[in-house]
Amino acid sequence: MMAVADEPHSLAELCAATELPRATAHRLATALEAHRILARTSDGRWTIGPTLTTLSLGGQDQLLDAAAPVMTDLMGTTGESVQLYQRTGTTRTCIAAQEPATGLRNRVPVGSQLPLTAGSGAKVFCAYISPALSSVILGEAAFSERDLELVRERGWAESVSEREVGLASVSAPVMDTNGSLVAVLSISGVAERLRPSPGKLWGEELTAAAKRLSAAL
Repeated sequence: MMAVADEPHSLAELCAATELPRATAHRLATALEAHRILARTSDGRWTIGPTLTTLSLGGQDQLLDAAAPVMTDLMGTTGESVQLYQRTGTTRTCIAAQEPATGLRNRVPVGSQLPLTAGSGAKVFCAYISPALSSVILGEAAFSERDLELVRERGWAESVSEREVGLASVSAPVMDTNGSLVAVLSISGVAERLRPSPGKLWGEELTAAAKRLSAAL
């Protein structure tokens, strides 16, 4: 399982990472897939499955407890929906969300898995994952390496009608004390309210909230 934690692996790559014979690696991977611990990507490589996603969500009490007041304040300041994501293989999973009580808003249910190929949250994840995995994702992504460089320079990413027409968002990284990416904090809403630049509108407030959450961890 740890072999595919950072990026999907082919069977040959699994054998190299685990030093297991090909037949043994295939048998174990197939058994883990049957229990939904591993899953297959569209190109047939092995990655983290939904069972581990569920377990990881249940083990994030500290993160969720620290995030709740930060997200509440951010929602109150912006009037927009706020989400917290973690990476699960080649997707990002919403582990917490808060939406305003009234008005048009973007609703992302907790547990939703979104691709890493589009959206501001995807850009933040891709800016901080391994170069090998980032390179694979960029081959199908709606953004470029230059976009990822901008994320690292500015501390936030934005998108308008990139993942879904009519929606816009801005996202920022949440780091641990070692400077490793723990989660991604996002503000999202109707594109008409956030255009032309969600980042210029709320980037400062979002990055301050993400730093506050990082410090709480």
